[in-house]
Amino acid sequence: MKLSDQFNLNGKIALVTGASQGIGKGIALALAEYGAELILHYRKDRFEAEAVADEIEKKGGKASLVHADFSRNGSVTAVAAQVAAIGKVPDVLVVNASVQIPAEWASVTEDDFEIQVNANFKSTLLLMQAFAPGMVSKGWGRIVTIGSVQQAKPHPMMIVYAATKSAVLNMVQNLAMQLADKNITVNNLAPGVIGTPRLEQEVPPVPERINKRMETPSGDLGDVQDCAAMAVLLCSEAGRFITGQNIFVDGGMSL
Repeated sequence: MKLSDQFNLNGKIALVTGASQGIGKGIALALAEYGAELILHYRKDRFEAEAVADEIEKKGGKASLVHADFSRNGSVTAVAAQVAAIGKVPDVLVVNASVQIPAEWASVTEDDFEIQVNANFKSTLLLMQAFAPGMVSKGWGRIVTIGSVQQAKPHPMMIVYAATKSAVLNMVQNLAMQLADKNITVNNLAPGVIGTPRLEQEVPPVPERINKRMETPSGDLGDVQDCAAMAVLLCSEAGRFITGQNIFVDGGMSL
């Protein structure tokens, strides 16, 4: 098989959560470019999600929409029902949707904690439980979770968010061992500071001595395409021998 053929995703169904903007959108568009049919999950902005679907379809691809707020109980069950109603069984699951609530550690509320744990960690396990069995039945599957450089360099104002991303990585490594003999890979893609709308979120200032450690060696920001390119590798046959890995796409920020 030619190397270029190994990236071909024709005939594959990919479910990408948080696909209406940012990294999720970039990954969805890239998977569609390589031939995958997309199921785009969004939380609140249907207009943005429809715009992504339109962009895919104008280029000859196919896309459907599903909706849920993963911070709420029953949300994954709702998504699974919507996917079943579409009549598709995903070959690829990209768990990108997450919630980040900046706060000083002593000011984190129980509600803030539960929202982030439910949306970032609990729902990840439930999504795997919902869609990995279909991959097992097909004899092929790819699961990619979108982590964060904060697994290695936690931001002082995001203590819960960073902790949930580290917890997801442990779960990825655990599940990768159990699904490896079923031709299913499970990996964690950990971005650094990427130029997305999330950068506009207001975050309380931190001491300069700590803020410096959050910079890349080059001082540059990443682009969603940097993450999308890695996702295509991990979601295609080209990544068949990569599983249980944590792959930083962070311009060296984790060094």
